[in-house]
Amino acid sequence: MRNANTSALMYHMSIEAQLAFFALSEKVSLRHPSILAPKPLGHLMKFGIFYEHQLPRDWQHDSEHRLLKNSLAQIELADQLGFDYAWEVEHHFLEEYSHSSAPEVFLAAASQRTKNIRLGHGIVQMTTNHPARVAEKIATLDLVSDGRVELGLGEGASVTELHPFNLRFRDKRDVWEDAVRCTLPMFWNHGWEYDGEFFKFPLRAVVPKPLQKPHPPLWVACSQLDTIKYAAHRGMGSLCFKFVSLDAARAWVNAYYNTFVRDLEKLEEYQTNPNIAVVSGFMCAATDDEAWEKADGWTFFQFALQLYNKEGPFAPGSMNFWERYQEWKQTPAGQKRSGSELIGSPDTIRQRLLELEQSNVDQVILLNQAGKNTHEDICSSLELFANEVMPEFHARHGEQEAWKAAVLNGEIELEDLDTDPYNFAARGKPTLPSSHDKKNAISGVVGRPEAQSIS
Repeated sequence: MRNANTSALMYHMSIEAQLAFFALSEKVSLRHPSILAPKPLGHLMKFGIFYEHQLPRDWQHDSEHRLLKNSLAQIELADQLGFDYAWEVEHHFLEEYSHSSAPEVFLAAASQRTKNIRLGHGIVQMTTNHPARVAEKIATLDLVSDGRVELGLGEGASVTELHPFNLRFRDKRDVWEDAVRCTLPMFWNHGWEYDGEFFKFPLRAVVPKPLQKPHPPLWVACSQLDTIKYAAHRGMGSLCFKFVSLDAARAWVNAYYNTFVRDLEKLEEYQTNPNIAVVSGFMCAATDDEAWEKADGWTFFQFALQLYNKEGPFAPGSMNFWERYQEWKQTPAGQKRSGSELIGSPDTIRQRLLELEQSNVDQVILLNQAGKNTHEDICSSLELFANEVMPEFHARHGEQEAWKAAVLNGEIELEDLDTDPYNFAARGKPTLPSSHDKKNAISGVVGRPEAQSIS
């Protein structure tokens, strides 16, 4: 495995200093998780916006250009309105569903048009990126954004994405864990080397280092709700989909924090980040009917990815996902509303947010750029929400952080609630056990000479 002592001797950090740092980090992360992390924003509930960069057909020659430019303008507006986070995904080869294969470039552009909003990778695919390149890109983005990066870590959504990188869908969790172990110490060690199951990396100085010390806050993508417990087990924030009810939200929030307190097992000596953020379909308008009319295609978000999981991969250009979506919308499943969407008038959205507030969710991420929602409707929705809904939630200072500190310190014990009735998978999950095939990834994710080619 890695040789941290050799790294320390050969570079600038002494063994004594490194051991002292790790001892302090472990003590602080278990007892006072917020000390080494960037200071919390301080509200009871925080609000983010979410981008898949969906682009349903039909396309024009400048469709992708307008999509990205409009998204940048929306994030600039959100920053001015006081939103807390802007999250951008990483997906590959998922035409129509997500034209967002280089989020670090997009977020860097957003960083130069904004001042305060935090910039979230929701997520970086640890399975399809070389660990050193992840560390280099994240650190650079943190520097140019003046320390505003949030680092979500994910595995990849489907065989359409993973197979071109010579990865088996069934192996993605094992590859993810190995990548995390290899990558994160690059943020705080001047020199680092690693010899793992999937990744091998010789002793090198990985530069630059992030502005946030020891690293940006860490999150895990939880497209399966049971991954919420896994995120807590690893000491990272949970990025998940909107819960269907207040009872479901309480059950999962309790499960997350109980796991964090009782069963914390970090993969490396990173800083913990106890937080739960939920993504929800969003459109705010003067009336419920107007909001639903403007957000008519928001469920394309779920439909398209499920189609990739069930029937993909598709030959490029052979499937019109928007047409299939229109057919599906005429079915009972396509016409069903969960009742938990944040779509409606300010009063309707306020009531649903109050339920989430009662369950102690830390952040609500608003999915506004979905389907064929227009730029004008997205901007007006953000403005109306920021003016009429967001201030009252931002006004309740410190309550969530005080509650969380009491839970983490053992002053409040949360009830163990059954999460099984509220468990569902938004995306496909492996049906076969990991093959545990060793792959020599020293030359990068596209160069695994010991692995068989996967079509």
